[in-house]
Amino acid sequence: MPAAVEVIDLARRFGDVTALDGVNLSVAQGEFFGLLGPNGAGKTTLISILAGLTRADRGTARVLGHDVITDFRAARRSLGVVPQELVFDPFFSVRETLTFQAGYFGLRNQDAWIDEILQHLDLTTKANANMRSLSGGMKRRVLVGQALVHKPPVIVLDEPTAGVDVELRQSLWGFIRKLNRDGHTIILTTHYLEEAESLCGRIAMLKAGRVVALDTTHNLLARVTGITCRLRVERLPVPWRSRVVREDGGAFWIGLASFGELEALLAALRVEGIAVSELSIDETDLEDVFLRIMRNSEAAA
Repeated sequence: MPAAVEVIDLARRFGDVTALDGVNLSVAQGEFFGLLGPNGAGKTTLISILAGLTRADRGTARVLGHDVITDFRAARRSLGVVPQELVFDPFFSVRETLTFQAGYFGLRNQDAWIDEILQHLDLTTKANANMRSLSGGMKRRVLVGQALVHKPPVIVLDEPTAGVDVELRQSLWGFIRKLNRDGHTIILTTHYLEEAESLCGRIAMLKAGRVVALDTTHNLLARVTGITCRLRVERLPVPWRSRVVREDGGAFWIGLASFGELEALLAALRVEGIAVSELSIDETDLEDVFLRIMRNSEAAA
């Protein structure tokens, strides 16, 4: 059985910028796979190559065994992509948009499936509304519907919940989970790392066009043991600055191996007369792992 997506030594440059630098990964059929990385890591370029919108400078990309260049038609039919940008035709209604999208793949009489998509995306009341009249969140729902209308076995979601309200986000993920249970392969890119942690069985992390981590979500979380202490202080004692995982507006997240280290940290703050205005303890999550991997890869580079 071929992989849902297979990428071998994929590279792409745009002038002096290296978007992808020898990426290798394989996504099995039926997986819920996460593709994470900071802005400019190469995620969207990789998706564009899979969708046939960009050609790689070298390497091979396949969707269900179909080469995205030599067997483009079969590869594209096997793939549904929700783009990051809001791209829509302003002259059609929501239903017309989905009907025409199905027609691009040679599909007719898809009314029942389109009705189901509209229901799951909470768009039934907007079925006959013009695309121009929709809010940004509703337009994004239509993009999700367009990616699903030809029932592709592989679905790529590029930041699908950006600008989407909490209620829709929950219903959308319920629908996507159902598609995954029904056998669809899901590839997700998101900056909401709690989504990736709860949804994805495996995750690849990209930095500067390279895969810097590829493992199950469980194993990635196990890389960082202990606890994370969040402090709001004016400054940190010098020996503790190297332990900072994240910093934001006077708040410091510090990785600790045990509660014994927390006692040592508080003692160091008392010795230097540093007042603590806020303190909380959190379990290690995917965001901690992501930040540490990105930081370590940058240091290694």
